[in-house]
Amino acid sequence: MKNTPFTDVHIALGAKMHEFAGYNMPIEYTTGIIDEHLTVCNAVGVFDVSHMGEFWVKGPNALAFIQSVTSNDASVLTIGKAQYTCFPNEEGGIVDDLLVYRYEDEKYLLVVNASNIEKDWNWCVSHNTVGAELENASDKMGQLAVQGPKAIEVLQRLTPVDLSAIPYYSFTVGEFAGCKNVIISNTGYTGAGGFELYFYPSDALTIWNALFEEGKPEGIKPIGLGARDTLRLEMCFCLYGNDLDDTTSPIEAGLGWITKFVDGKNSTNRAELERQKKEGVTRKLVSFEITDKGIPRHGYEIADSEGNIIGTVTSGTISPLLKKGIGMGYVKPDFAKAGTEINILVRNKPLKAQVTKGPFRK
Repeated sequence: MKNTPFTDVHIALGAKMHEFAGYNMPIEYTTGIIDEHLTVCNAVGVFDVSHMGEFWVKGPNALAFIQSVTSNDASVLTIGKAQYTCFPNEEGGIVDDLLVYRYEDEKYLLVVNASNIEKDWNWCVSHNTVGAELENASDKMGQLAVQGPKAIEVLQRLTPVDLSAIPYYSFTVGEFAGCKNVIISNTGYTGAGGFELYFYPSDALTIWNALFEEGKPEGIKPIGLGARDTLRLEMCFCLYGNDLDDTTSPIEAGLGWITKFVDGKNSTNRAELERQKKEGVTRKLVSFEITDKGIPRHGYEIADSEGNIIGTVTSGTISPLLKKGIGMGYVKPDFAKAGTEINILVRNKPLKAQVTKGPFRK
């Protein structure tokens, strides 16, 4: 397994470690997933996300390349702005979802999922028909997500950068904890607010130690991947490999808002995605909550009141805030409206559930 710059720190803190995307990653620490989840909702937590992939795209054809391989319209990005998007494939599915940062006029940063680094890199290289300069910098960057309502208080004491002047989905490059050239990004996948920091691995421990020393008054804690998953699910954020994959289209997944058909943008399989947006799809991703007692899990079948199979659960858990089962899954369009009664089949036993309008945590 690969290690991040923080692996030894996690082990020393007593974290429960497990393989994730080829990396030795912390799933939870000694206080447990529920405590970590609530820490992020109410205070501030730090996630090691150094396993994520980072690709630089440079040169005069950088934008043309990004426009050809991603679904969103990157032409609207100005320097210092970021954008959520995806790589469509030739069959109408999704290679991966990712963030695009406009770093300079002819320099962009793509941040991809850890489990798809090699797959995404090969995809980008094979679809680089315009001669953009590509660099896989995944092993040359560390990343921490500092999330929660008190995150900005802790972070601000460690940087001369005015964090309040960085809007959502924007970033700057500056000094942090005495380290130069840190990307400070107002992004995150928890719905609790906060920033993500990108830095050289040689600065990793300096930044980690500074954060945990400075954040003591706010009750800062390290957070594992278990709480990262429950937090994103309460916000109905998709997870690649569960809610998105090579067979799910962005239109089916409710990601039409990141699927743009502007003039001059000939992205992969544009015609099929345009057709889906115009004519509709045969399934839709919905969120739901269990009204019976039970926990929905990935792969469970979804049925209507008469027992007919109408879909499949893609993500599910017990919500630490709601104290009930919640989940996401694909169903036939007729069952996608909020308030629709459905059944989740758990070992062939139907659990009553109701389609909701996410997110579960406001």
